Amino acid sequence: MLARIAQIESAFADPMVLSGGTAAGATSAGAATESTTTPVASAASASTSFANLLAGATGSSTAVSPTAEAEALNSTYAEAALEALGGLDNTGSSSSTDPLSGLGLSSSLTASSPLTAAGALSSLATTGTATATSNADGNQAIVAIAEGQVGATEQPPGSNNGPAIAMYRSAVAGAEPGEPWCAQFASWVAKQAGIPLGDAGQGLSSVSQIWSWAQQTGRAIPNGQGVVPKPGDLIVFGDAHVGIVTGVQPNGDIDTVEGNYDNQVVSNVRGPDEATGYVDMSA
Repeated sequence: MLARIAQIESAFADPMVLSGGTAAGATSAGAATESTTTPVASAASASTSFANLLAGATGSSTAVSPTAEAEALNSTYAEAALEALGGLDNTGSSSSTDPLSGLGLSSSLTASSPLTAAGALSSLATTGTATATSNADGNQAIVAIAEGQVGATEQPPGSNNGPAIAMYRSAVAGAEPGEPWCAQFASWVAKQAGIPLGDAGQGLSSVSQIWSWAQQTGRAIPNGQGVVPKPGDLIVFGDAHVGIVTGVQPNGDIDTVEGNYDNQVVSNVRGPDEATGYVDMSA
């Protein structure tokens, strides 16, 4: 492959090879006199000549059209570059490792929509290197994680403890068994979604701590006329309770998932006037 690339680079370095002509003052094969003007290659002749050169470099006896040439170059070098990153086969299909995810790019590599060299460069120019999860994705993750915990219960009921509650408690530095755990549940979900609560991501054990942190970080939204939360926001009820917004119904009711509600994690529906405020997790 290196030898082939060297041949192509050599062709680019000598315009006369690309044009198929001869330099001014040189004697062309079969010509009786020296040329007195510099030949100018047409776009068609240059492309065709380069195609023939490429065919020779690859050991093919048949010249290819400029279009086929471009497709061949794209297929060979775009995919080779991606293979070097790992995770692609020669068809452009992804395998166990997706190189685009490592670059912070969304993956669209399938046999029906292979990545082109231009597309890869465009994506890199637009996206840059790997970035943190977007806030919108974080809110969606909060909803999915919270909904996945519905049905988790205290063991025994009324103990503020049990295997699931201990897991939620682990997201809060210094939390103790037997403490009310609605804030611990919210802290665990947020941490799992990559948006931890607290100035240092240490989690928060009480509703008042969550609201204070929200005020300090510009996330606090007092409830009022026209206030509509987003899925993934926290829903706060004074200093007494906190849950997670999972949706907003057409009539304004708020779908929630709440920890430590009747000793378990439940799906609930709240009226639009019940909450005292919301914590914007996309801020």
